[in-house]
Amino acid sequence: MQFGPTMWRMEAVFRLRAMVAALVVTLLLTGIRAQAADPSGYTLTLRPTGDTQLDGALHDSSSLVSLREAAPAGPFALVTRAQEDVERFTTALHSFGYYQARVSITIDGRPLDDPGLVDRLSQAQAGSPVPVDVAFDLGPQFHLGRVSIDGQVPQDVAAKLDLPSGAPATAAAVLAAQARLLAALREQGYALAKVELPPATLHPNESLLDVSFQVFSGPQLDIGPITLSGLHDINEDFVRHRMRLQPGQRFTPEAIEQARSDLAALGVFSVVRAVPADQADAEGRLPLAIDVTERPLHAVDLSAGYSTDLGVNVGAGWHHRNLFGDAEQLNLTGAVQLGGTAVRKPGYVFGAQFIRPDFPARDQSLEIDLGAVKQSLDAYDQDAVTEKIAINRKLSSHWLVSAGLTGEQERIRQEGLASRYNLIGLPVTAKYDDTNNLLDPTTGMRGAFTITPTQSLTGGTATFFILQASGSTYFDLAGNGRSVLALRALVGQELGVVSQFSLPPDQRFYAGGSGTVRGYRYQSIGPQFPDDRPTGGTAVSAGSVEFRQRILDKYGVVAFVDAGQVTDRGAPFARDWRVGAGIGVRYYTSIGPLRLDVAVPLNRQPGGDAFELYIGIGQAF
Repeated sequence: MQFGPTMWRMEAVFRLRAMVAALVVTLLLTGIRAQAADPSGYTLTLRPTGDTQLDGALHDSSSLVSLREAAPAGPFALVTRAQEDVERFTTALHSFGYYQARVSITIDGRPLDDPGLVDRLSQAQAGSPVPVDVAFDLGPQFHLGRVSIDGQVPQDVAAKLDLPSGAPATAAAVLAAQARLLAALREQGYALAKVELPPATLHPNESLLDVSFQVFSGPQLDIGPITLSGLHDINEDFVRHRMRLQPGQRFTPEAIEQARSDLAALGVFSVVRAVPADQADAEGRLPLAIDVTERPLHAVDLSAGYSTDLGVNVGAGWHHRNLFGDAEQLNLTGAVQLGGTAVRKPGYVFGAQFIRPDFPARDQSLEIDLGAVKQSLDAYDQDAVTEKIAINRKLSSHWLVSAGLTGEQERIRQEGLASRYNLIGLPVTAKYDDTNNLLDPTTGMRGAFTITPTQSLTGGTATFFILQASGSTYFDLAGNGRSVLALRALVGQELGVVSQFSLPPDQRFYAGGSGTVRGYRYQSIGPQFPDDRPTGGTAVSAGSVEFRQRILDKYGVVAFVDAGQVTDRGAPFARDWRVGAGIGVRYYTSIGPLRLDVAVPLNRQPGGDAFELYIGIGQAF
């Protein structure tokens, strides 16, 4: 039988309709099944073990924890996730020495091996979170039994293992001992040493674990040829002298790291890598490759700050990091000061600084400074040119001493009286700093002591001495840098003077402002003229207590109390104290915290401000 075109089209239409109907039915059935197996939420309970550290490790190892909100799971996926977590929990338990521990997980009250668990979860009411419960039966904690070293090692190196029998058999302790043993070998020149950890031996009946460290020490090696790569503008001879590492020297990681850090401290390299070879050369020495990446020769920085007493301070700097090829620095800076209750006219500060490292010896630098200052403050008006030449000596990673010669030619007007001064000083300074961060320290302390014999060639006392000591310390209360108690102190005295009026006004001591006592106008604390303007004094003392608390990731709050006093004659601590208190907020950035503080004087001086506001970058101290 033959079909015409019309019959063929009808048959095609019937087939198309049948296909559409089948597709619709399939989609409906799939949708019903999909709805039944849609991912749904679950509640999770991890039963505590009684060991806080172990509880933390179990929590951090669990995908049930980490994926609960980020990736809801359907019935089958949820059961699979829980089964995988059993292995993760077991690994964590073993790492704490619980080798006979058991993990029990139930979902909706049923164990994971229940054959009908997936079907039950599929039929559960949509939108109802499924309870997941995890419990742990720790069993006995295993302890270390026999601890041995397989291989020849020096006796003093073996003592570094420090893994006594009877101690808890935790993975962290065993791995730390392995690292100590390897480090001790390398510090004695065994550069290619290896320390392997074969499988441990369990004694279940005795709850003991025997551990053996397999040592391949190899020969003691000296450093071989040292190659430098990446140098372009820095002189190679200067770099080699700076790192103080020579071929033939006994290999130690400490010496290599010291050489690397010495180069990094120059400030001209963004990256310094020191990579020993993985095998000795033909002469039995270990070659060393040092690869550096030079920073751009020039840098520009901008700064800005505001306070109600000093107004707006805007600054800029231009820096050359390698002027003549030996990492010499040239720094040109300038700042303009506008407004403020303690500023009567706009002012400026300009400076030029040259630093020559390793002059004339290593860890010693030559510093030459030239400056120009114009400022109009409540205390005085000043136009000055300053000069300084100093030798700075680094005694250790924390100690720095400096001695130099300073000069200052200035014209100062105070209370309508103008005077000219020509001063020569011989400042000697010792500084200590072991803090962990320049702009946001949380641990450590800083201190500085300076004595400056000064000769006045014109005006005022012929000779006087300025003594000043300052320091700050930081306590990390929570151990994570989020709760910090910071303390600051300052004390200073002028010797060889009868009263403050024997000194040039800018050489006297003042207090008040963000550097000493917040809440008081800059330089306002201490003796005053009849018009309530500060006279300055011959001695100063000040202290601060500040509590800093971070909130969330990038925010923080602070509360502080400052106190200080300035004496017009005699020693520090001889006059009434002025106290300020305040609060502030912080926003933490990659370059340091942005700071906003508000402070009020608790015993306000005549003519003083009711409050002070401070905005800047970095902590107040």
